[in-house]
Amino acid sequence: MFSTTTIIMAVDYFARLLNFFILVRVIFSWIRVNPYSAAGQFIYGVTEPILAPIRGLIQDVFKYQGMIDFSPILGIVMINMVSNFVINILR
Repeated sequence: MFSTTTIIMAVDYFARLLNFFILVRVIFSWIRVNPYSAAGQFIYGVTEPILAPIRGLIQDVFKYQGMIDFSPILGIVMINMVSNFVINILR
């Protein structure tokens, strides 16, 4: 089987990769990359399942529908919290 260290490293790597994809998505929105391009479809396809529920939660709970999308910030925070929680359980 896998050692605990290997699983911890995999969880950390996966969390960092998701955070990177969210950051790339934010940059794509700033430089207006076509979401239908190959890179856009990949990044949006990976991050939308994470960010859409958070966006809905922000709109439902805080009644916020402004021009700034706070879901990437909350997504990164939540990914880091879950990652740290899982890693601390495994140690």
